[in-house]
Amino acid sequence: MTEPAKRRRGPGRPRQDEAEAGPGTQELIRLAARSEFAARGYDKTSVRGVAKTAGVDPALVHHYFGSKDDLFAAAVEASLEPALVIPDLLGADPDGIGERLARYFLGVWEDPLTRTPLLAVLRSALTHEAAAAVLRRLVLRRLLERVAADLDVPDPTFRAELAASHMVGIAVLRYVVQVEPLASADPEAIIGLVAPTLQRYLTEE
Repeated sequence: MTEPAKRRRGPGRPRQDEAEAGPGTQELIRLAARSEFAARGYDKTSVRGVAKTAGVDPALVHHYFGSKDDLFAAAVEASLEPALVIPDLLGADPDGIGERLARYFLGVWEDPLTRTPLLAVLRSALTHEAAAAVLRRLVLRRLLERVAADLDVPDPTFRAELAASHMVGIAVLRYVVQVEPLASADPEAIIGLVAPTLQRYLTEE
C-alpha cells in the first residue's frame, strides 16, 4: 500500500513536532533574543545569531516572530515583565503610591538579573531609532495606558508619562551614563527625594 505523500512545509513553517512544541520553542527563542540583544546590542544582533543561540533554524525564528524588529519587541517584553506589575502597585491605596513606585523601580534596577537586559534595551533605544520605536510602542501599550487607567486625576496619560520620564531619566543617569553622585547614591536617599514628586504627578489634581 502506497504511503500518503507528506505535505511540504512552506518557507519558515515549522515541522509538525516543532509546531506541537510551539509555546516552549517560542519561549526558548524569546529568551535567546533577550540574551543576544543584551550582549550585542541592537545593531550587532541578527536573527541567525538568535537562532543559533536558541538551537533552532532561522526560518523558525521568522515563522514565530517575523522581522528583527518584531524579535526585538519580544525581547523587550521579556525584559519589561517585572515592570508590568506596576499597575497593581498603583491600584492599591493612593496614599504612598509615590514611595511604592520609586521603591519598586529602584529594586528592579538594583537587581543584576533584571538590570542587565534592561540596560541593553535602554542602550539600544538611545542609539537606534527602530529600537526606540519598538520600546515606545510597548511602554505606551503595555505600561502607561494601564497605569493611566487606574488614575483618578485630570490628564492621567500625561501624568503617567511624566512619572515614567522621571524614572527613566534616573535609570539613564544612574545606570547607563553613571553620573556621580547619583550613580553611587544610596537607593533609600533617591527614594526619599523622588517619591514625593511621583506622588504629586499621580494623585494631586
